[in-house]
Amino acid sequence: MARNIAVILLILSLFSGSKAVFSQESSSSEEVKVIARSWERTKERIFAVGNVEVRYKDIRLFADRVEINPDTKDAYAEGNVVIHTPDEVMSADKVFFNLDSSKGELKKVFGMIQPNIYYEAESIDKKNENLYSFQKAWITSCTQPTPRWNFSCSRANFKKDDYMEMWNAVFSIKKIPIFYLPYLRYPLNKERATGFLMPQAGYSGAKGFIFGESFYWAIARNMDATFNVDYYSARGLGGGLEYRYLFSEGTGGNLNAYYFIFKKDPLGQTPANASIFRFKHNQSLPGNFNLVADVDYQSSFDFLREFDNNFMRAIISNRSSQVYLSRAWADFNLNVRASQFETYFPQAGIENSIITRYLPQISLSSFKVKLFSPLYFSLSSSFNRWQWGWKTAYQAKTQTRSQSLIFSPSLTLPFTSIPWLTLNSTVATNFTYYWQSFAPNSKRVVDEPLFNKNYSLNFELVGPVFFRLFRGADSTPKLKHIIEPSLSYRYDSPVTSPDRVITAYFFVRNHQLSYNLTNRFLIKQNNMPREVFTLGVGQVFYLSPEDSPMQVYKFEGKIPKFSDITSYLRFYPTTKYSADFSASFNPYYKTFSSIRLGGNLGNPADSLFLRVNWYKSINPWYPMSWWNRQQIDCYAGVKIPALSIEAQAEVDFNIQERKMLYSAFSFVYDYQCLEFKADLRIFYFREKPETQFRISFGLGNIGKTTDFLGGIGF
Repeated sequence: MARNIAVILLILSLFSGSKAVFSQESSSSEEVKVIARSWERTKERIFAVGNVEVRYKDIRLFADRVEINPDTKDAYAEGNVVIHTPDEVMSADKVFFNLDSSKGELKKVFGMIQPNIYYEAESIDKKNENLYSFQKAWITSCTQPTPRWNFSCSRANFKKDDYMEMWNAVFSIKKIPIFYLPYLRYPLNKERATGFLMPQAGYSGAKGFIFGESFYWAIARNMDATFNVDYYSARGLGGGLEYRYLFSEGTGGNLNAYYFIFKKDPLGQTPANASIFRFKHNQSLPGNFNLVADVDYQSSFDFLREFDNNFMRAIISNRSSQVYLSRAWADFNLNVRASQFETYFPQAGIENSIITRYLPQISLSSFKVKLFSPLYFSLSSSFNRWQWGWKTAYQAKTQTRSQSLIFSPSLTLPFTSIPWLTLNSTVATNFTYYWQSFAPNSKRVVDEPLFNKNYSLNFELVGPVFFRLFRGADSTPKLKHIIEPSLSYRYDSPVTSPDRVITAYFFVRNHQLSYNLTNRFLIKQNNMPREVFTLGVGQVFYLSPEDSPMQVYKFEGKIPKFSDITSYLRFYPTTKYSADFSASFNPYYKTFSSIRLGGNLGNPADSLFLRVNWYKSINPWYPMSWWNRQQIDCYAGVKIPALSIEAQAEVDFNIQERKMLYSAFSFVYDYQCLEFKADLRIFYFREKPETQFRISFGLGNIGKTTDFLGGIGF
């Protein structure tokens, strides 16, 4: 078809070059000019034959024969008809056309309309200069000599620089039909446009044939919505909504909602329908208050595990709902929060959730205010009304409940006179009032108030700091090595009846010494120091282990006094390459309780990138604990611009149990004006391992339908 356009343009150039030899002009109209081999004039019409060219404003009409009314500007043309305007070329067998209104009817038409819309049609009814109606049309925006793809349809409407809508559209690659759509709206501008996205199809051994379709609604410049439908032939039908909005003064957010209707299973039973609701909102309120809402809720953890294709979201089952209200003054900060967090444990023998609620949690604190040099005053206070327990305890109404009021003023004395030494000393008085308490010598909650007061001391020493400069051949500094030791001491004085204080786990009183050693290596880049290597190691020594977090552990009948030795290493030679290592070593069992190693080569926007993460964690105090983990995950991608190919892969392997958890592969091929994408995902962790394959297309200005329950990366 593009060859036909080239032939048309060649004909136009021949016409414009030969009119001096073959043309005769009518002088009957000052506006319409007719050039032809021969013509004659009647009372109302001009009849022209042979290489006819009609000129009117910016319109050029070429044909073998033309009949035109110079007064009404109505024209009838037949035989190799070509209509040429600044942004359009049309060729037809016959044309009924008005030069003024641009209205008309064309038979057996093919042509091009900006921006790069090529078409053929049995007939075209041109409603006005910008609106067309096609019958039995063939349409593409692919500019290749042989178009890679096209739509054929029974009828279509075209609005210049806006949209093309088609009925009974059949999408074909080359001459192979791929899918049928009863209706399709194709946007013609680069701005956001309302319409259906290209569908997604696939197959899953567990869910059957998969089909997904989305409708995008460009509501306004500051908001849009996407409606999604997912069909699984073996499981049921789901529908989703994603709504995004942004208003003045930072108010904005997004909402995601999804509902799934299950079919009967092979046993004739119908599972309960499932829903997902996710909402984030940020809003500025009068009086300099700010409101933040964050909700992540699903009606069924099992549904999320079996249907959510985001691997990390599917294997970690959480629900959360929280609302913040905050305001900052010159010296004070107020926060009010209502929240609920739920974590589900599907491990054998548990099958339960831990739920934590704060209704409400209020804090009022002040920033450090200088009383006199160098003494500073600060204040923190809070009111907490909370509940905690397993879901079964909530159902039995036996969850742990408490509410407390805390008031804690403090004085801080910083010392920074020596450049290589920093010391911060803080003393605070803590007043805590509990509305409930444990009954003496039991864990039964009673409505007996409890008032505690104590004081806290905190000393933080950083230094002495040592450094050494390494210079190049020209004596300019190239590398700086900094050795930074630190030591901190925290002491909380004892409180009255600590065994009666209600906590979710156990009461902790700080009396400890923390020590750390950090090595930093900095290079000079763009006249600024940049840290490229960091190595740190640290440990905590508990002076009162029976009140510390170690109180629940025993080694040879005694409570340990030392925490694990923690260390970390970070290496960032450039912004695109990095390596991270961290480890915790248990000095009693002389084993690593956790090790993590991560490497990063490039980023997903580069031609080649690779991310690797390996971690291992064990609880040496309870060696058979189901908390023990050892896992490795890899995420990689490659782009080959010369071949228009992009590929990505992700693999997650459980080393502890020696089994695969998840693998995914994505392949994208940009076929000139057609983008083809194929995904293969294998979910080993599901109750019934599932292999899922999906394909989708991107066509010019039409985006692809994405998986509402999609995975990360691709």
